Amino acid sequence: MRDTTGVGGRADIAADAGSSPLGYQHASGAAWVVEARGELDLDTLPPLEAALSQAAASHHIVILDAAGVTFADSTCLSVLLRVRQLADLRVARPSAQLARLLSLTGADRVVTVHADLDTATAET
Repeated sequence: MRDTTGVGGRADIAADAGSSPLGYQHASGAAWVVEARGELDLDTLPPLEAALSQAAASHHIVILDAAGVTFADSTCLSVLLRVRQLADLRVARPSAQLARLLSLTGADRVVTVHADLDTATAET
């Protein structure tokens, strides 16, 4: 992973591996934002799970920016529910596929879903 300075002096952390589902990470108020992208399944989830768990260990609010998620399965759902036990997990900008998964399973009643990142971070 590399550490770069983004707009407004925020520190962005991005994964170097092109196949990693882990994108940028940064603080936003009292929350920590983690971007997910691509397919989230058993094979690709470990880096994202580690980032979310680490964020939950040091921040009360963790926001998953899921706009770039193209696929998510039950493994992803399990990770989200585990992280929800550790912190106030919010999912921002979920892709249609992820939003459907959360809705069909009722997980959207446990994990707060926000249409955009600004709304998710406004309540920090």
